[in-house]
Amino acid sequence: MEIATQSIEGGFADPVFNAQAVFRAVMDAMAQPGSVRPLPAFARPPAPLSATSGAVALALCDNDTPLWLDPALQISAAVKSWLGFHTGAPLANTPADAHFALIAAPAEMMALDGFSQGTQDYPDRSTTLILQVNNLTSGTPLLLEGPGIEKSATIAPAQMPRHFVEQWKQNNQRFPRGVDIVLAAAGSIACLPRTTRIKTMEA
Repeated sequence: MEIATQSIEGGFADPVFNAQAVFRAVMDAMAQPGSVRPLPAFARPPAPLSATSGAVALALCDNDTPLWLDPALQISAAVKSWLGFHTGAPLANTPADAHFALIAAPAEMMALDGFSQGTQDYPDRSTTLILQVNNLTSGTPLLLEGPGIEKSATIAPAQMPRHFVEQWKQNNQRFPRGVDIVLAAAGSIACLPRTTRIKTMEA
């Protein structure tokens, strides 16, 4: 009974308004990479899925978008039933089948090239990764350049994947194919679309 109750509660209080607000925040953050957009806790998913990641999933996922969960989320029956109830999204069998991927432990994440990269004809069929990070300020500073950024922007997300900058350079080289990333912190989001170039501040 516990899981059944958890799977129904904690969705958007005002589904249309909340979904539009989250979608707009994600689109604005994608258009201006590295900009931090506030995002109230519209959703209350079961742990270890965060409120921000849960809200992004509710706004973006539906029954046509296969969803991949990382091992930390896959082991939670409550998370799977909550996402299933509120989004209808089927769980992807492999990361390469996923339209969206929810990653609760980015530091332990598999390589970016394991997710769907899209095709030359349909680059939009790639995976959008939603990474749960503690914050956007205490990690290794990343210098961002590219479309939507006036000169450069800096962001420092905590708990990023190992060798992230090298992986991201390879992601750039696959353009127009490649993955996009939503960074979901407590109360805010930032985005890294595939067109963004990243350098570490030490370089």
